[in-house]
Amino acid sequence: MSGRELSVTLENLVRLTREISTAGGISPTAASVLARLGRIGPTGLSELARRTGVSQPAMTQLITRMERDGLVTRAAADGDRRVTLIALADLGRQVLEERRTERADVLDDLLGSLRAEDQSAIAAALPALERLVASVDAD
Repeated sequence: MSGRELSVTLENLVRLTREISTAGGISPTAASVLARLGRIGPTGLSELARRTGVSQPAMTQLITRMERDGLVTRAAADGDRRVTLIALADLGRQVLEERRTERADVLDDLLGSLRAEDQSAIAAALPALERLVASVDAD
């Protein structure tokens, strides 16, 4: 397997998961922010912009909309009151969970349509893929 083969397959899988995740009616970038906050907890705006690959002004606008829609909250950091941390609000947690449930339901159906050996191969690959993602998220 090459990096290119993995890349194409993952691009297709990401496209599929975006298409089947409609809860909350939010953009892919907003969904990415919710997922990141769900994984790592409250985070500074500039860090969210960097990790999401958008400019800080664009992230500021997105967070302002998400806060207005009740998906996230802003709070001063304990150690430095000048730093504002963005955190999931209850509604943001709910939307995140609904999107995960949507994806899981569709993927369960798709996996169920595969041969047992394909299901086993996917299951066997998951731990390595998790380690691959964790190696990047650790940055």
